[in-house]
Amino acid sequence: MKKKDLLTLFEYSAEEIGGILDLAAKLKEGRGVYELKALEGKTGVLIFEKPSLRTRVSFETAIYELGGHPINLPQESVGMGKRESVEDVARNLDRIVHLIVARTFAHDTLTRLATSCSIPVINALTDLAHPCQALAFGQTLQEVRPGEKLNITFVGDGNNVCSSIMVLCAKLGHRFTHTGPKGYEPRADLVSKCKEICATSGGDISLTTDPNAAVKAADVVYTDVWASMGQEAETEKRKQDFRGYQVNAELMAKAQSDAIVSHCLPAHRGEEITSEVLDSKACVAYAEAENRLHVQKAVIVHLFS
Repeated sequence: MKKKDLLTLFEYSAEEIGGILDLAAKLKEGRGVYELKALEGKTGVLIFEKPSLRTRVSFETAIYELGGHPINLPQESVGMGKRESVEDVARNLDRIVHLIVARTFAHDTLTRLATSCSIPVINALTDLAHPCQALAFGQTLQEVRPGEKLNITFVGDGNNVCSSIMVLCAKLGHRFTHTGPKGYEPRADLVSKCKEICATSGGDISLTTDPNAAVKAADVVYTDVWASMGQEAETEKRKQDFRGYQVNAELMAKAQSDAIVSHCLPAHRGEEITSEVLDSKACVAYAEAENRLHVQKAVIVHLFS
């Protein structure tokens, strides 16, 4: 039987995504009581090329609560691609552990890991995609707006988080709008693939440079930092380019009266989002952060089922 990975949400059907979200809800509700020991007697390795708070802690906790043993391998210890080739790292781990969770800069590094071993590999963030974040967002939507087809507006850079949320929306039939300065749209090939999915899911994908128009019908407003990890040299330029794309009370007032707002965190308060909005009752960012644990447990159960 072909092994399962989670590299992007493109490889998952709407039914699989729905199943993961349903299981995540059960695991959350029954935490400490309804536990599935999918990793009992097994070890999961975490390889992180980028800093992490929520991803590392939630994955280590997930592996432990599923009965497994987590091992954190910081990049300086592994030297993946420098001290040792990506393929050799994968081939060695394949013979010793049972799961690889990898946070890498290049998505190609992740795919090389996955194709060089027979054990499941989970994308804990690459420059292309952040599927676990999108799934946590999906679980949060089920909690606060269950069963609804929603207008979801992403304000800011068309980055990995934006792209993964766009895929989630396409798969589940939501209407997704990206708004940001010209040149910061999600990758055109990803937009095209999502539009193809929408033809059967009933979803919709649109792009605009006008934030006011983008949030006009929004049930959900989402944002992320303007300069992601690895883009620090572009910080000042991006601050200038994204002027006018801050999620603040004035912008939220243009959305639906019961609109919610979220952020993948960490947030740069006063830049892409104000503290007033981030700390408001409309914000579900911290609920989404908590749901990282539950969807990741559900993903692992799915991969080992």
